[in-house]
Amino acid sequence: MNFIHSIRRFFELRGFEVSSRFADKLGIRATNVRLFFIYISFVTVGLSFGIYLTLAFLLRLKDMIYSKRNSVFDL
Repeated sequence: MNFIHSIRRFFELRGFEVSSRFADKLGIRATNVRLFFIYISFVTVGLSFGIYLTLAFLLRLKDMIYSKRNSVFDL
């Protein structure tokens, strides 16, 4: 049981934050986005997990390309 809690804690701390970032873009709460992914995974038999990972990859790629700079001298 301790192993399961350690895995859960790992993903909570180092997750991709896809649902929270996606919720910020849409202007809704992150819990609603998480519930949507959970409900849609039951309907599509796991297809939404692939969509979630794709969104995580795209958000991570966007962060690598478009990094926020504080001033012109941060190049």
